[in-house]
Amino acid sequence: MSTSGVDTVCVIGTGLIGGSLALALKRAGFCRQIIGAGRTEQTLIRAVELGVIDSYDTQIANAVVGADIVVVCVPLGAMHAAFEQINAGKDQDIVVTDAGSAKQSVIRDAESIFGAGYPNFVPGHPIAGTERSGVGAAFAELYRQRRVILTPTEDTSTAAVDRVRAMWEAAGASVDTMSAEHHDLVLAGTSHLPHLLAFGLVDCLNNLEDIDEIFCFAAGGFRDFTRIASSDPVMWRDICLSNREQVMAMMKRYRDEMEKMYRALEEYDGEKLKEVFERAKRVRDAFCG
Repeated sequence: MSTSGVDTVCVIGTGLIGGSLALALKRAGFCRQIIGAGRTEQTLIRAVELGVIDSYDTQIANAVVGADIVVVCVPLGAMHAAFEQINAGKDQDIVVTDAGSAKQSVIRDAESIFGAGYPNFVPGHPIAGTERSGVGAAFAELYRQRRVILTPTEDTSTAAVDRVRAMWEAAGASVDTMSAEHHDLVLAGTSHLPHLLAFGLVDCLNNLEDIDEIFCFAAGGFRDFTRIASSDPVMWRDICLSNREQVMAMMKRYRDEMEKMYRALEEYDGEKLKEVFERAKRVRDAFCG
């Protein structure tokens, strides 16, 4: 038993997010062993070879038996099925948490399986990642000095929240709590909308003539802005659909702003453009500073 009081962590989904958490917890000595689970045995074997996990089981119901914490790091569209399998193998003392990017949909899935009022489910979301995916992309420093948001429900126990908080802090993260509703609105604007814009811009340019020449002369600004368009398409499809209403609300706000800028260009209104650019620069500089 480690000094943290946690013996076993089960990570379901050992890609970038789950694999990086496992590596960070190993480095911190947070637990005695980490068990991996997932659908693809080849991926799990690779995770063992890379030292990401200690052992694995392709059957989630078997993998969670005896675990102190179960961390679900699967695409949002697979959460419901993962919770079903966890429920078949867990006991009442297991703390279950997740790393999904939209919290209201995850809470609905969890309540439909574990039942309303289940005290040991702690919805969570690490605000970290890269455009790469898979266990080979995992690295122990991913969560260092990054934020993790927990969105406990009114039924979530304080003890369960404390255990999940301690896990993420061991991985190097700073942990905040907020409501699931507020989380989904904030992330729709700061994460989900930017990914949609990046995917959309690349696809828009790809439909133009002379596409090879366009990308040949693309400068650093294009690469910086569209880097996240190299992210996992399935994962981001699930995120956008799971947080559909909030993302659509943010898209409408952005569309309205773009319409104002379009009119400024149409009317040759340089002052309006300058006003927007200066305001955005002040906000961006303050954020980065």
